[in-house]
Amino acid sequence: MRARLISIFLTAAIPLLACGSDAADSIQPRKGLIGRVLQYFSESNNPSPSKKFDFSIIGGPHYSSDSKFGIGVMGAGLYHASRNDTLTPVSQVSIYADVTTAAHFKVGICGTHIFPGDRSRLTYDLSLSSIKTSFWGIGYEECRNNDNESKYKYLNVQLLSYYRWSLGNHFYAGPVATIDFIKGSQFEKPWLWHDEAARTFNWSMGGLVEYDSRDHLTNPSRGTFARIQQQFYPRFLGNKYAFSATTVHFSQYVPAWRGATIAAAVDGNFTYGNTPWGLLSTFGGRNTMRGYFEGRYRNKSAITACVELRQHVWRRNGVVVWGGAGTVFDNLKEISSRTILPNYGVGYRWEFKQRVNVRLDLGFGRGVTGFIFSINEAF
Repeated sequence: MRARLISIFLTAAIPLLACGSDAADSIQPRKGLIGRVLQYFSESNNPSPSKKFDFSIIGGPHYSSDSKFGIGVMGAGLYHASRNDTLTPVSQVSIYADVTTAAHFKVGICGTHIFPGDRSRLTYDLSLSSIKTSFWGIGYEECRNNDNESKYKYLNVQLLSYYRWSLGNHFYAGPVATIDFIKGSQFEKPWLWHDEAARTFNWSMGGLVEYDSRDHLTNPSRGTFARIQQQFYPRFLGNKYAFSATTVHFSQYVPAWRGATIAAAVDGNFTYGNTPWGLLSTFGGRNTMRGYFEGRYRNKSAITACVELRQHVWRRNGVVVWGGAGTVFDNLKEISSRTILPNYGVGYRWEFKQRVNVRLDLGFGRGVTGFIFSINEAF
């Protein structure tokens, strides 16, 4: 199988903007471009109590075998809901945009707002994607067949929102709402979609229960995070396909030796009913089973597991190594050693802002290799 998503980050990241700069800079001697670049990077991870909202942007060119040449921009912001409440965990927001010569376009914003006293939390993720990509079918047997690869155009607008109240002792609970607009077109092999509608508009409502004792949201070094989430997509909300989905996540972070953290995560996504092709369970991409083409393997349900060693090396530099496995299935009887896919890789970390890393990951799987350039840890 030819390598997928083999990418090279061509240049050092280029700073585009540093919000909250001191007005006194206007009376300082003007620095050259190189000097301003070096100053930007040297100061980007310094905490600034004088800023209500500490926000910076980083960007640069990249290349992948699927998306070709592109320009990516990512930003990170840290803030407290109340400037007088510094004991509450810091809130965070990330923005991202990417456009490539292969007609890939994606833009989005995501984050978690922690209300004063950590009495409640709001998590949100809004994204727009328009890409030319590939589809291999539904189910492990179809997806593993290289000859099934079918080019098509994919458009997705997605909004996820989670609001939960603190129940005490690190427990939270609250409602979940999602909106997904999915449209496929220009299919090379339309029979792989099994006569399903090319376009769907999906609404869901549900709830979650969460336990979160992590010491930091974006780069934890200790603690536990667990979530059980249930969503319903009934017809009375206007869904063409009625189904439901259960999502389970568990991750643990344990300090090892000096500068090292062992992080482990298990994820499960289970759907029931008439699940549309665009919302089937899958993995790959930036966060789970890194190295696999995002969306290649899809079915009613998916389970993944990963163990990662994160090691600080020097100043703002760090490295990671990980290993894991995952599979997709229609029912549990289909799982076997043959259908479990391996995953492992190495990565580099650079602390862009305090405890907010830019990451470069090189992931490997069964016949695949993939490169990921992103912000924040995978889990």
